[in-house]
Amino acid sequence: MSHRLVILRHAKSLWPDGMPDHDRPLAPRGVVDAKAAGEWLRDHVGTPDHVIVSTARRARGTWTLAADAVGYIGAAGYDHESQGALTIDPRIYEARASTLLEVLREIPERVALAFLVGHMPGCADLVDLLARDRDPAAAALFAVKYPTSGIAVLDVDPGLTWSRLDQKSARLSDFAVPRG
Repeated sequence: MSHRLVILRHAKSLWPDGMPDHDRPLAPRGVVDAKAAGEWLRDHVGTPDHVIVSTARRARGTWTLAADAVGYIGAAGYDHESQGALTIDPRIYEARASTLLEVLREIPERVALAFLVGHMPGCADLVDLLARDRDPAAAALFAVKYPTSGIAVLDVDPGLTWSRLDQKSARLSDFAVPRG
């Protein structure tokens, strides 16, 4: 089975005075961009089998809006009758690439398409850690910046299982920054 990983950086958020970083909500632009990200994912990638989302409010909000556009109906926990599993994982918030890699290694092998919704710098560092090869157009966009609502699509090396995912074991096949 081939595996594909999509890394979505959360959409633009607000910075209310006195609010802890973890609790920051999406900005109006972030709401629009999260929906646009979901539409791009629907049109270019498809519906995930498994989604892992940071506990941060802005990441959860991004996925809620994107999931609606993608048509994802997975609930917390695995549901064999729906499209898959949704994991809200506290390890994603402020995680280093090495921690994110550990989380990805826990994805069940039956999952072909997994999404990770997280933060900077972890998202960009994870792409750098995993990508041994890059589509030229995707590489050019990724090299400029990994902005809010940025989406990296990585194709895992053929035959490699999630549990054996490692450095330089995937190809960056697409990178997009959908805007509403």
